Amino acid sequence: MKSEQITQAYEDAKAQYAALGVDVDKALNQLDELSISIHCWQSDDVTGFENPEGELTGGIQATGNFPGKARTIEELKQDIEKVVKLVPGSHRLSLHAIYGDFGGEFVERDQIEPKHFQSWIDWAKKIGIKIDFNSTFFSHPKSGNYSLSSFDPEIRDFWKNHLRACRRIAAEIGRQQDSPCVHNIWIHDGEKDKTVSRLEHRRLLQESLDEVLAEKIDKKYLVDCVECKLFGIGSESYVVGSHEFYMGYAVKNNMALTLDAGHFHPTEGIADKISSMLLFVPQITLHVSRPERWDSDHVVILNDPLLELTQEIVRSGQMNRVNVGLDYFDASINRIGAYVVGIRSTQKAMLQALLEPTEKLREYEKQDKNFQRLAYLEELKALPWNAVYNYYCQTQGIAVGDDYIKEIEEYEENVTSKRN
Repeated sequence: MKSEQITQAYEDAKAQYAALGVDVDKALNQLDELSISIHCWQSDDVTGFENPEGELTGGIQATGNFPGKARTIEELKQDIEKVVKLVPGSHRLSLHAIYGDFGGEFVERDQIEPKHFQSWIDWAKKIGIKIDFNSTFFSHPKSGNYSLSSFDPEIRDFWKNHLRACRRIAAEIGRQQDSPCVHNIWIHDGEKDKTVSRLEHRRLLQESLDEVLAEKIDKKYLVDCVECKLFGIGSESYVVGSHEFYMGYAVKNNMALTLDAGHFHPTEGIADKISSMLLFVPQITLHVSRPERWDSDHVVILNDPLLELTQEIVRSGQMNRVNVGLDYFDASINRIGAYVVGIRSTQKAMLQALLEPTEKLREYEKQDKNFQRLAYLEELKALPWNAVYNYYCQTQGIAVGDDYIKEIEEYEENVTSKRN
């Protein structure tokens, strides 16, 4: 598509939205302020660099064997650099603790330090992105069924020390990048079958978290958040860190709560939780994913659950309190393509939400004009929001429309296909 056509389509779309009272330029400015936290683990199937030959545990599975996965830090950085060149905006990279630059040596999880992530910090500054962080409680000999909630005090102490180390690493990242590092805490703890010691394990988890989080770290460097889950592979009957547990913990301790789109019942969306949790916690962190009947972590696409989620964020008027991150990994398709499709889909959903005449719809609600509200919500679906997104890409020198497909194919031919 030619530049003139893109611009003309944008001007036409802008006029249509203006007729509804929507300021398209304002919407684009707000979209440009959205920094999506891009997960590093799509590039290498959650392998990391602590023990690349180790087994993936904690109920996590990467299905597929598409050629070209990243095998080294250099290859992963190369992939991320390609990804950010194919999406508009300025974004962040979400790192797990097992992705440290350990110099070819094995470093135990409770011994990791900021120095093991300094090369990541320096690289991120160079390419103009920020970093978020995740403690890693899975894929380790001491993982088992329980970590922070284990009955074994030695196991608990090991993971408490890991969590302490991760918080300090995240804080140092935040200090050096002059932007708070969002540090996510998810543990796999649970059991496959009926459990009679539920309260005991949850009390231990509460005590472990209380002990570690008692170390006060400046919030201008670090934002801790806790992530719940309904069930997982190997923890079908019982998960210690349930939604109720972490919701209560986050509210009680005035900390951020993480909501993963795949961590609830298959028919339960997280969109409706936004307006509730914003009343009680300072921030929400989202792990945008696409569960297919369970927490399958399919590539994010522009579907109704995603659009409903972004609409609730925008309608709340609290975008600055919601951290949007991605969490999926598909090893059955081109991994760079998986990244780009998911990021662009999330941006497109957010843009549609920003282009909604929310105040007009609220007025209809107040007047009990529910037909008019429904009619407008349906008409909005067919408005030319994609012309606005194409223009946004063009203004930033990013591939417009499906042009990114060819670029990814060329990257596969010249780079990833040569990885053996």
